Amino acid sequence: MSLHAFNPLFASAISIDFDLTFLAQLVLFAAFVSLLKPLLFDPLLRVFEERERRTEGAKKEAREMDAEAGAILSRYETELAKVRLQAGIEREKLRVETARLEATIMAEARADAARILEAGKARIAAEVAELRKELEQQKPELAAQIASRIIGREMRS
Repeated sequence: MSLHAFNPLFASAISIDFDLTFLAQLVLFAAFVSLLKPLLFDPLLRVFEERERRTEGAKKEAREMDAEAGAILSRYETELAKVRLQAGIEREKLRVETARLEATIMAEARADAARILEAGKARIAAEVAELRKELEQQKPELAAQIASRIIGREMRS
């Protein structure tokens, strides 16, 4: 008995016969590959390459658009900061102008109030002087009336 009969590895060994069918299958396979290469494989490879090229192009375009959006956002923020600064300056100018205008109006109102107060005091002083003058003129007559009421009879002056 041979060694190969008792060894399980050699018991399941495959024997290969190289005959004309193998050669025919090899020729048919080569023919199919040469026939399918220009009809199927090359166009399919071109489609894959085109897809890869477009994908990379789209990624590159997206990166460029992202960079451009970043630049636009940066310019926007810069302009917004300038506008806010200018608005702050304008707001401060308006606040100062309003405070000045308020002070002017208040000064005018105080001056008007003082003028009205002085005019009122002068008018009251004139009326008081006029009333005193009238009282001075009516003093003898009033004294006679008071005395006649106290005495109970009419007094003549």
